[in-house]
Amino acid sequence: MIKKLAVLTSGGDAPGMNAAIRAVVRSALAANLEVFGVEDGYKGLWEKRINPLIHRDVSDIIIKGGTILGTARLPEFKEAAVVKQAAENLKALNIEALVAIGGDGTYRGAAELANYGIACIALPASIDNDVNGSDYCIGFDTALNTIIEAIDKLRDTSTSHHRCSIVEVMGNHCGDLALFAGLSSGAEIVITPESAYDEKEVLERLRYYDQTKKKRHAIVVIAEKLVNVEDLALKITENTTFSGRSTVLGHIQRGGSPSGFDRVLATRMGDYAVTLLKEDKSSVGIGILNNQLVNQDINAMLSLVKPDRQGIYDLQKRLV
Repeated sequence: MIKKLAVLTSGGDAPGMNAAIRAVVRSALAANLEVFGVEDGYKGLWEKRINPLIHRDVSDIIIKGGTILGTARLPEFKEAAVVKQAAENLKALNIEALVAIGGDGTYRGAAELANYGIACIALPASIDNDVNGSDYCIGFDTALNTIIEAIDKLRDTSTSHHRCSIVEVMGNHCGDLALFAGLSSGAEIVITPESAYDEKEVLERLRYYDQTKKKRHAIVVIAEKLVNVEDLALKITENTTFSGRSTVLGHIQRGGSPSGFDRVLATRMGDYAVTLLKEDKSSVGIGILNNQLVNQDINAMLSLVKPDRQGIYDLQKRLV
């Protein structure tokens, strides 16, 4: 069985990463394993910024957003020489295993490291919820609730001024944030990478809600990078009786104390990662399906197709 392991966070930060770090550290220490923290993800691993972690280092971090280890993107980690050096840095400290917390890029990095003899376990942490093979990623629930709170406040002022609020949220490759936020906030229209965007249809639907349904307001939730939301707001003003207003939530979606759901999910996953390492598992990605923790080969997990959300899209439209 392994004696030493390291933990890192990589890619975009997500609320709940700290809870996962805490669970990894304390579960490993409870199993009499030595634990090390890697600063700034794979970049810190490549640069050998690896430090011991003890029980008190992770005290009180379960309530904090972001990541105490820091995170960074390292495109060069696709290069074999960089991955090899990172593995050698771990081996120089007699570290046999790594828990990598992040999105699909983090998963790919862990799979590459496993080829150099490092036992790797990957945990899904992404506010976009874009790691296939898991119903939920760490951070998604918190970001979703942040968006819902913002939309609820926008609705108040939109109703007062007969406005249509266009709310741009993150998720340019995965529309779960926009879809779930639209459903749970009663949005009139949801636009995601998975749904076809038709400007004419959007304007026609808004005229229908105003003229036929006599709505005082309208909410359009749209995933980022699909359309210029300021231009769309202007066209809504020019082509409907609503006054169009755009709001880009931006990185506020990433911050804040993690929700109870994310704290529990991250804690369960972090502990499960240590369990798998004690069983000598490697190149394994963790997920949660039907509230059960699961694990499978990382490459197999990355090749999975995203679940079909059509039923949720249809439900959202029926309830408007």
